[in-house]
Amino acid sequence: MTRYVLKRLGLMALLLLGVSVLVFFLFALMPGDYFSSNRQLTPQRKAELRALNGLDQPVPVRYFIWLGNMLRGEFGYSLVYNRPVTELLGPLIGNSFVIAFAGFVLTWAIALVCGVLSATRQYSWFDRLVTAGLFASLSVPSFFIGLLAIKVFAVDLRWLPTGGMLDTASSSDGFAQFLEIARHMVLPVGILTFLGAGALTRYFRSGMLEALHADFIRTARAKGLRERTVVFSHALRNALLPAITLLAFELPALFSGAIITEQIFNWPGVGRIQLESVQTRDYAVLMTVTMLLAFLTILGSFLADVLYAVADPRVRLLGSRRAA
Repeated sequence: MTRYVLKRLGLMALLLLGVSVLVFFLFALMPGDYFSSNRQLTPQRKAELRALNGLDQPVPVRYFIWLGNMLRGEFGYSLVYNRPVTELLGPLIGNSFVIAFAGFVLTWAIALVCGVLSATRQYSWFDRLVTAGLFASLSVPSFFIGLLAIKVFAVDLRWLPTGGMLDTASSSDGFAQFLEIARHMVLPVGILTFLGAGALTRYFRSGMLEALHADFIRTARAKGLRERTVVFSHALRNALLPAITLLAFELPALFSGAIITEQIFNWPGVGRIQLESVQTRDYAVLMTVTMLLAFLTILGSFLADVLYAVADPRVRLLGSRRAA
């Protein structure tokens, strides 16, 4: 198992390096830069500023300079905010990660419970209710359901705040601040969970239905095992295998989904900064955020491979034979 994990980590590093090369050169092909869009600068001043920031260097030279700085933990300097990228994005990434992680945990918990119960109670009223919610989750766009939630729960009922992370002119601290942040998280996390649980529930339900009709389940029941043991110890473990594949897409999808959702609820995350960096061509910020999403995608694939090996020992055996 250790050899299998180390091999996957090596492939993960190589893939991340390849992605960085591709993304950097694609951004370099974009016309213009931060200084070219500034009409107040003369052509001579633009050339001086571009040379001062290394933008006049060939693209391969700029890439290796960026790569060397990144390996030292330096992700560049934001030309728009005149601050280091790590200092600018550090708190914002933490804020985005909070709602993304909360939505991720709730999505998998709800999808697992609803998928298993829906499969074991096929064609019941619960199964029909879950199916209706599943199609609603897959059909409604995030901006529409977000604005609708603000209209109903924040404007009409006044149960929750319309947006932000803290109340206006808030001076709370400690546990009171924690409760205030949690109250502001309800709507964005709820939207992320609703949008993400639909597809995952469908995979859990179909995987459980396929496993419950398999021959080894009939054998387990014929041995006199309790239905709970048959469902959770035998069927669920095999039904998890197709759903594990989704883990490779859930991490970046939830984070990018949070970027869209936080725009609706004015959550102070990286979403606004990312959109601004595209418009202003602040390549240091744009490159950092893009590489973060790429890292989450590759990390999700790595976790999916490891979980596959844990859930199915045949994967470990095959990986060991190939390595040998």
